Order: sequence, then C-alpha cells, then structure tokens
Amino acid sequence: MVTENLTAVWGRIAEAAAVAGRDPAGITLVAVSKGQPIERILEAYAAGQRHFGENRAAELAAKAPLLPGDIDWHFIGSLQTRQAKIARPYTSLLHSLDRMRLVNVWSAAEPKVPALLQVNVAAEPQKHGADPGEVEELLRHATDRGIPCVGLMTMAPLDEDPEGSRRWFAELRQLRDQMLGAYPALAELSMGMTDDYAVAIEEGATIIRVGRAIFGPPGDPALSN
Repeated sequence: MVTENLTAVWGRIAEAAAVAGRDPAGITLVAVSKGQPIERILEAYAAGQRHFGENRAAELAAKAPLLPGDIDWHFIGSLQTRQAKIARPYTSLLHSLDRMRLVNVWSAAEPKVPALLQVNVAAEPQKHGADPGEVEELLRHATDRGIPCVGLMTMAPLDEDPEGSRRWFAELRQLRDQMLGAYPALAELSMGMTDDYAVAIEEGATIIRVGRAIFGPPGDPALSN
C-alpha cells in the first residue's frame, strides 16, 4: 500500500508542478512518518523515498539509528528547548524555528543544523510560529548565531476546501520574497500537507509534508498528518 500511495503522490506532485510551470525535481516530498512502524518506513524507503518527517524528539532518536543512514530526517513539529539536544544529532532540517530561546539552544552545538523559520501567517492562537512582523528580527538573530536559515515554513488553517489554504501560502511566499535581497539563502518554502499540497506547489512550495496520503487513511492507528 505504501508504495502505491507514494507513486500516486509523486504523480500528483508532477501534475501540480505542470500547472504552475515548475520542474517537479525542485519539490522535496517529506513523508511524515510520526507514529509509523519501522516496517512501513522501510517500504517507503525501498520505493525510493529518502526524506522523512518526525515531530517528537524521542521518537526520532529511537527510529533513526534503526534505519538506513542516507535518510534525511526533517523535524517538523514544535520543539521544546529541552528536547533540542535529543533531536539535533539526527535532524537534517528543522522546520520549526519560531522563537529566540529556541534559536539560542539550537545554535549551541556544532555543527550547526539548518533551519526554517516557522511563521504563523494566519495568526491562529492555538498554533506555534512567529508573527510575520517578528520574522526579520528572529532571522537576524539566528543568522548572527550561525544557524543556516534556508527558508520559511507555515501550517495553513484547517479548511475542507484546499483553496482556502491558498491565501496563506501566497502570504508566506510574499514574505520570503521580501527578504531574499538581504537573505539570499532563504530559498525554501515548507508548506502544504495531505489535503492541500497541490495548492501549495502552485503557490511556490519547495517542500511539502505528507503523511496520511502515503501511510494510510484517517482512522488508522497513529496516523494523523
């Protein structure tokens, strides 16, 4: 099932890229493997998937040593500062750099691990992420601390219609574009999940985070993305 689902997702990525006049090779699919057993991750790996996403430091630290060493692990959830040292050794890219204190902790060890700044573009009180007006100051602080900041990330509000996410993805892209002159390394846009990744690609996403469409439908144990 995982192999077939991955094939379908890759096909839809190609379709969305074609609509946007983009090369699908410029889009990274992160298979959200939180809560997934090793066997399912290995099935996705055997099908060619190399980027996986986890949102709990302890789960990442438990899984990563048991899986092939060429996997790129993305930490995609909110990260508590006391958990940073657990996640950092296994993380290729942190998607959720969202506050000054986390910057200080994330930058405390070598080598520095690249990060995306998480932005709460919709100003949802229940979600993590920096306010758009705070991003430039946070970015400056992270850069001064030596963290390679390579882009921005957001989570759109839940909406039954994928088109409802479009405005938020467009706002994140516009925010990134405003900063490219001063921060040319800020190339990545991590946005879009199972229900709205095609819209995200049309709006410029370079990284999409897809779990449910790969590993199973809603209602399966531990499947929630």
